[in-house]
Amino acid sequence: MDLLDEGLVAVVKRDCPTCQLVEPVLADLSRAPGLRVFTQDDPAFPAGVADRRDDTALDASLALDIETVPTLVRFAGGVETGRVVGWSRAQWTELTGVADLGEGLPEHRPGCGSRTLDPDVADELLVRARGGSLRSRRLEISALEDEAEALFDRGFSDGLPVVAPTPARVLRMLDGTSRKPDEVVAVVPPNLVEATVEKVAINAVLAGCRPEYLPVVLAAVEAACTDEFNAHGLLATTWAAGPAIVVNGPVRAEIGMNWAGNALGQGNRANSTIGRALQLVIRNVGGGRPQGVDRAALGNPGKVGFCFAEDEEGSPFEPLAQSRGVPAGRSAVTVFAAEGPRGVVDQISRRPESLARSLALGLRGVVHPKLVRGFDATLVVCPEHARVFADAGWDRARLEAALDEALLLDRAEITRGAGGIDEGVPPGGSDQPLPKFRPGGLMIVHAGGGAGMFSAVIGGWAGGPGGSAPVTREVEPWR
Repeated sequence: MDLLDEGLVAVVKRDCPTCQLVEPVLADLSRAPGLRVFTQDDPAFPAGVADRRDDTALDASLALDIETVPTLVRFAGGVETGRVVGWSRAQWTELTGVADLGEGLPEHRPGCGSRTLDPDVADELLVRARGGSLRSRRLEISALEDEAEALFDRGFSDGLPVVAPTPARVLRMLDGTSRKPDEVVAVVPPNLVEATVEKVAINAVLAGCRPEYLPVVLAAVEAACTDEFNAHGLLATTWAAGPAIVVNGPVRAEIGMNWAGNALGQGNRANSTIGRALQLVIRNVGGGRPQGVDRAALGNPGKVGFCFAEDEEGSPFEPLAQSRGVPAGRSAVTVFAAEGPRGVVDQISRRPESLARSLALGLRGVVHPKLVRGFDATLVVCPEHARVFADAGWDRARLEAALDEALLLDRAEITRGAGGIDEGVPPGGSDQPLPKFRPGGLMIVHAGGGAGMFSAVIGGWAGGPGGSAPVTREVEPWR
């Protein structure tokens, strides 16, 4: 934008009382050469100015980074040497070197917001400046179509209303990460389609995320699309599980996640939309849709999106991410296979040994009380239960060992036919008790409200080869 090498530049708009106030001042200044006035809304304003420029396209305002009108700027040698925002007789006099400016006017008046900051205009300018960087296919919606209904009709929704991913919204979402929009984040099953940062951002918009959530969504997509997690297998199974996310580290507080009351439920935007964004990436990029590749016989409500943060500050245990190798102070996500949670009540146990065995009974019901080593699980320990372990000095390893011991099951009780139930482990083999979970198949997380002795068991899916293992990935800092 050709502005000025030497002299003064003013930016005004008629729809500003202060700009109207200084109209005669600008007319006086224009009698000498070296003043150029750019008007944002009315090319005929201000009157009496010799060099008046139409800036309704706002190119000059953007080049000058105008936030308030009137703004008066001095240039020398093509370089800005001074700027005054609003009207101040003393400051205008100092900047222009002209005495007796604006006689009869008030000494000072604040300016008005530049048109570049109007919400509708700001979106238009953002797309004009950066929209060419977007590479995704544009979806045309006719003037008579409702955006929400159009996205339902075209299959981009999980059954709930979604936010229309306009170019401006996607560009603002991309501001949540320093990663390039065309960088490939992962190859998404089941169709094995490359998901770029831009594609993930589009689905984060659809899900209702804020830009600051995007680094967490990106880390979750990376984790879910690994061979270890085996999202394709989790989709194709007729079992009810889907991907869930637990978040650790400073990012939890930075984006306002919930790890306290109702941590596994609704009501928190970050928790709700981050999990939903992951599921929409799998649906819209990877093609994993219910009654298609997603063959769940029943499913569970968490398949809309399941994400929560761990309560690290109140926990007697090492945070989950640190127990999985992430350095302290770093943010991370752990993606794991999850059914819907179910509560485990114990309001009486005050000894850690008793409470551990009580929680183990709740875990025994995962997949079936008489089946072992097939499915993984996650135990969410509530704060009141955690205090029992904290008071006894138990750490994560001590609780894990106690649970493992309590979950050694007598083969006679779980053999097929035992208890009059045909389901169970095959007869024969050693008489040694069998562990309920494979090594590493049980995760422990601390979360929940401060009142209520109710922990939760989240059943998983098949673990080990051919199944799904939890995967942890660090969250890349935004800046």
